[in-house]
Amino acid sequence: MTKMVFILLDGLRHGTARDCLGYMEGLVAAGEAQVYEVRSELPSISRPLYETLMSGLPPVVHGVTSNAVVRRSKVRNVFSLATEAGLATAAAAYHWYFELYNQAPFSPEFRHVEDFPGDIRHGSFYWADPYPDDHLFADADVLIRRHDPDFLLLHPMNIDDAGHRYGGASREYRNAARNAGDLLARYLPQWRQAGYAVLVTSDHGMSDDGSHGGPHETETHVPLYTVGADVFTLAPDAKPAQTDIAGLACAVLGIADHGLPVPEGVLRSEGRGHGRA
Repeated sequence: MTKMVFILLDGLRHGTARDCLGYMEGLVAAGEAQVYEVRSELPSISRPLYETLMSGLPPVVHGVTSNAVVRRSKVRNVFSLATEAGLATAAAAYHWYFELYNQAPFSPEFRHVEDFPGDIRHGSFYWADPYPDDHLFADADVLIRRHDPDFLLLHPMNIDDAGHRYGGASREYRNAARNAGDLLARYLPQWRQAGYAVLVTSDHGMSDDGSHGGPHETETHVPLYTVGADVFTLAPDAKPAQTDIAGLACAVLGIADHGLPVPEGVLRSEGRGHGRA
């Protein structure tokens, strides 16, 4: 198995990622990462797609079809499968993740948890969309240093927040993406050195008028970067679906018989055996 950091840059459309995530594009140019264009499932809104990214199921199947559906997940997902496999899980994420994979509703008393009796064992959760991305990356780094999780989800919100405030074609939106790119440049080298494969994607995009939910390409076309070619890679012509990403994560984590879809054209090596046996 190989440890993984799963980074969900909320609300980042594909074209903006390619234009603004300089460090990630540098990794791609150096052959140390791959990038793909993925189309999000519908509706292209947050909570339904959080569940899709973790379960490999579209919203119409897993049942979380609206942001107003507040309940714990009822389907197999990366967190539950990792927990069943005896792996350590963690998240620095929006509080909707706590509600999906630990318990609902969320309460501020669960801002920080350790050894929580849910599928996210260790976590730092926030509920204000402008919560600074640099604070959240630091929260994630603390979780890694304290708990050495096998699977960690990092979910910052500033790109999505800027998009809703100023629109997906705005300078503010692009600058929020550039800031996230700089944070990736600061933290990914040390996480890679610590033995983590890294996956960077988004749930949905952002329209020019500052919203999302429908099928337009600005709202549904998102990036998928994979970092750790010694552990996992996709064929150059692969066209992964958003419903493939959970299965890809499980494959990297070494979870056997996970039953989730995996992209066609996956080329996977044995990796370096980091993490728990």
